Amino acid sequence: MNSSFYSKYKGEVNLLIVTLLWSATFVIIKGALTDISSMLFIGLRFLIAGLILLPIVISKKLDWKNVNIYPSIFLGVILFIGFSLQTVGLKYTSATKSAFLTGSAVAFIPFLQLFIEKKKPKTGSVIGVAVVLIGILFLSGGNSIITLLNDIITNFNFGDFLTLLCALFFAMYVVYLDMISSKYVFWMLLIVQIGVSAFLAFAMAVVFDLINYEALRINLTSQLSFGIIYTSIFATLITTTLQTKFQKLVTPTKAGIVYSFEPIFAAAIAFIFLSERITSFGLLGATLIFVGLIISESYEGIVSNLRK
Repeated sequence: MNSSFYSKYKGEVNLLIVTLLWSATFVIIKGALTDISSMLFIGLRFLIAGLILLPIVISKKLDWKNVNIYPSIFLGVILFIGFSLQTVGLKYTSATKSAFLTGSAVAFIPFLQLFIEKKKPKTGSVIGVAVVLIGILFLSGGNSIITLLNDIITNFNFGDFLTLLCALFFAMYVVYLDMISSKYVFWMLLIVQIGVSAFLAFAMAVVFDLINYEALRINLTSQLSFGIIYTSIFATLITTTLQTKFQKLVTPTKAGIVYSFEPIFAAAIAFIFLSERITSFGLLGATLIFVGLIISESYEGIVSNLRK
């Protein structure tokens, strides 16, 4: 990769890696949940990530005295809520609907940025978000966009509601991470987020078991083992590390657009490993997502040149 290109687009490139690693998780988690309770899965996912990270953090010999860890805890709580809503929601909805509804986080980000950060998103970013959202719809719906919309509207269930809330919390996480990550020590921010998420997951697993909402259970199959290993190392440790380190280099709205490439990568993985064909509508959707990113990157520059 050209070094000047990477230097200019370091944030976008690393967030694309995050998105690529996320892209396989919908199907993996959906399958894993047949062998384990939702909160126990999340707890193990974050616990293993934290245990791998802990020796690295200890080796950094960080000074924890007089450190305000509350912002890190706050981020960890939002991260946990987002993942828990998505994971529990997957038990009651399809992977396709979950992917689309999670992708709708891109639409929440500009409004939350305006409300929380008091920053008005750039015109190009807003247009890009609109184009990306249409692209996600085409990509998720395949040849049956009307069917997908009808399924979401007329058969909107508990899982869909939880997943839509998950999108809102993921959007909040993107905005607050933009505000917090540049002000605090990276390694502290990272380990506290992961530790808080693991603690809350195990705590909620006990609560869910006590109220008989979802009994604690685990059946260690090869499918579950792969799901835990993949999500803990690749879709938790590596993604949270890259997201915490590099998202601050781009605006929250642009980060949301980059994360919207997730269904494109998921479709590509399905094509390569499962021989699933991408429909014409799917290709159009992927194109629109690319166009949305290009608009968000270059709109202001083009308009500025036209006005000269």
